[in-house]
Amino acid sequence: MNSTNSTSVISSDEGIQIQPQAFVANLSTLSYQQDILCIEDVDVDSLVQTYGTPLYVYSKQAILGAYQDYDDSFAAIDHQICYSVKANSNLSVLQILVQAGASFDIVSVGELQRVLAAGGDASKVVYSGVGKTQADIKAALEAGIGCFNVESVTEIERIQQVAKQLDKVAHISVRVNPNVDAGTHPYISTGLRNNKFGIAHEDAVAVYQQAAEYTHIQIVGIDCHIGSQLTKVEPFIAALDKVIELIDALQQIGISLQHIDLGGGLGVRYIDETPVKIADFAAALLPKLQALKLKVFLEPGRSIVANAGVLLTKVDVLKPSEHKNFAVVDAAMNDLIRPALYQAQMAVLPTVLPDNAKAKYWDIVGAVCETGDFLAKQRHLSLIEGDILAITGAGAYGFVMSSNYNTRPRAAEVMVSEDTHKLIRVRETVEQLLDNEKSLLSLH
Repeated sequence: MNSTNSTSVISSDEGIQIQPQAFVANLSTLSYQQDILCIEDVDVDSLVQTYGTPLYVYSKQAILGAYQDYDDSFAAIDHQICYSVKANSNLSVLQILVQAGASFDIVSVGELQRVLAAGGDASKVVYSGVGKTQADIKAALEAGIGCFNVESVTEIERIQQVAKQLDKVAHISVRVNPNVDAGTHPYISTGLRNNKFGIAHEDAVAVYQQAAEYTHIQIVGIDCHIGSQLTKVEPFIAALDKVIELIDALQQIGISLQHIDLGGGLGVRYIDETPVKIADFAAALLPKLQALKLKVFLEPGRSIVANAGVLLTKVDVLKPSEHKNFAVVDAAMNDLIRPALYQAQMAVLPTVLPDNAKAKYWDIVGAVCETGDFLAKQRHLSLIEGDILAITGAGAYGFVMSSNYNTRPRAAEVMVSEDTHKLIRVRETVEQLLDNEKSLLSLH
C-alpha cells in the first residue's frame, strides 16, 4: 500500500492527471477488472445500484492488512496497537478490529460506548483528549478503562477527585508535548508549544511528582503524540529521544513506568506522497524501544483505515465555461470536509475506464451553498452527467466528520469483504432529521 509508482500521477500548473490503473496498483483495496473499478472483488456498479450515492465503502481485508502490518512489525517487543477511534468509528469497523485483537484510543465517552458496543474490552482502552469532564472520568472509571492519557494538572486533580469518590485507583499516563515539528498541516500538528495538547516537556517531571502524591492515582506510562499524516520517521525519533530523557529523569527520582505511548500519526498516500512503510518505521524505532524494556503503545488511525475506504459520488451537472469547468456531484463538503478544511488533495478516479477520452480539467464540487464546497480541483477527467467517481483515501476522517449542513442527510456506509458486501450504516433521510425538532414545535 505504501509503494509509489511515479508514473501514476502527473502534477502541473494546469492541474493533476492521474493514470487510474497505475494509481490503484499501489492500493490493495482497488483494482480495475474488465475496465470497471472494483473494491476487493465487488464492482462499483453493483454497489451503486444496490445502495445509491453518495456512498462510503470500506474494504475489510485492507483494514485487517494494515492492522496486521503494525502487529507484525512490532512483534519483537511487548506492544499494544490502540486503534484511534476518531479516524473511523463505525461499529462494524471497530468490530473487525476487536476480533483482530486491537486495543483502542478514544477521545470521548461516546467513543468508549462505541468500542463497548462493538465488543471491545474496556481494559484495553486508553482515553486521550484535552477536555475530560468529571462525568467523562466517572463513566470511564466505572467501565474499567486501561489508562487515561492526561493533558493538564487540572485533569490529574479531577481524576483524583472522581477516583476517590468511587473508591477506585485510576491509571494515568502523562501526555508530554516535546515541541517537535511534525512538518504537517498546522491543523493536525499537535506536538508544538503553541498547540493545545499535552504538558510542556520542561514541566513534565514536576507534574509526575505531583501526580505521585495522589492516593487514588497510579502512574503507569508516558505518552507523546506530535501530529498526523507524518510521512517520515525522523520526527518520531526526535520525539522519542526527548521522551527517553524524561523516562531517565523520572527513574532517578523513583518513578518507574510500565509503558511508553508513541501515539499515532503515520501518514498515507493520498496523491503522490511517499510515506514510510510501517515495517521501516518499526525498524527505526525498535532499537531504542527495546533498550527501554517498557511495553509500547501505538495509536494508529489514518494509516489503518484511510486507504481502506472510498467515497462514491455521481456527476449530476456539468458546467463547462471558457475559464473554469465545474462538475457538480451529489457528494459535498458536508459529506467529505477534508479538502475544504485542510486543503487536502485526494485522488478522484473514474469507476469505468473511458475509451478515446476527451478529457478536460474539472473542479469537482458539491451542491452546498458555499464557494468552499469542493472535493477536488483541476482534475483531468473525461466526464458525462451520470458518471460515478471514486474519491480514494476516504476511509479516515470522512464519514466521521460529515454533517447535515444545508439539511443534507448523511451518506450510507458499506463494508466489502472479498466478493460480498453489506450495509453497515443506513442512509439518513430528511424526515429523520426533522423528527428531532417537529415534536418540539410550538403550535400557535
